[in-house]
Amino acid sequence: MKSAFIAGITGQDGSYLAKHLLTLGYNVYGSTRGVRSSNTNNLKNLNILDKVNLTTLSLYDSKELSDLLLKINPDEIYNFSAQSSVGRSFNYPDETHKSIVNTTKLFLETIKALNLATRYYNACSSECFGDTGHKGANEHTPFNPKSPYGFAKAEAYKLVKEYRESYGIFAVSGILFNHESPIRPSIYVTQKILDNAIKISKGSNKKLELGNLDIKRDWGWAPEYIEAIQKIVNHNNPEDFVIGTGQSYSLREFVKTVFKKLGLDCEEHVIVNKDFFRESEIMVSMASPQKAEEVLGWKAKYQMDDVIDFLLKSRLEQELQ
Repeated sequence: MKSAFIAGITGQDGSYLAKHLLTLGYNVYGSTRGVRSSNTNNLKNLNILDKVNLTTLSLYDSKELSDLLLKINPDEIYNFSAQSSVGRSFNYPDETHKSIVNTTKLFLETIKALNLATRYYNACSSECFGDTGHKGANEHTPFNPKSPYGFAKAEAYKLVKEYRESYGIFAVSGILFNHESPIRPSIYVTQKILDNAIKISKGSNKKLELGNLDIKRDWGWAPEYIEAIQKIVNHNNPEDFVIGTGQSYSLREFVKTVFKKLGLDCEEHVIVNKDFFRESEIMVSMASPQKAEEVLGWKAKYQMDDVIDFLLKSRLEQELQ
């Protein structure tokens, strides 16, 4: 039986990965900042809270991490633990850098020092690329981040590559584009749109205020991206992969689709607020994921319209419970 350790197991990707690995017969361990104080709702909602082994861990304490990894000796390590909001990173750049770069280095140094044979996965981000243009970004596209979050993720990516090439560690990065699910935090714009659109459909007169509706994003379905992550880690060779749908849609299209599916005209309910615009906004973010299909046999099945259907169905089912 394989074992896996997931840092940040209570988040969207950590929770879905834990569920996926359990179905594959893994022993799953996960860390939180505090077992008693941590929000384990995602694990509860996925019906796996009692199936994973949770432990409290500070990802800034090398001895604590060393002791834990020696104890469980995982075949695979997945690091999702970080400050994950791009918007928040502008207000808290130091916290963002520390949570992404320092923890990445701590994991890699610990694996090297203990001479572990474990495989390490680094959760990288499309934010590293900045504006991709309509050709999309692949594994050879230069990084050009536009946020403290993007800069930190780019630095972590380079650390992983350095430790892989210099020390022979099986360390890889998945460069994931936007991926949504019902358990994604409410701070993300897609969740804000869904929340407000559903309230308006039920009679709310409150307008939905959004920023630049012309930005374009590559929106995918998180549960199937998790399958790609597991494939990356279990590939014969340690390589980095871009994961996305290969299609990009504007925020305006996303909003219109959500409102239309609820029988509403978004023009009557949405206000553009220029206070929400960012000077360094990424206008187009799109993946070019051919390598994942050719090497891993993975290709996204679902596009933006499907994702919206899944999200609305989940929200409306919750309303009935």
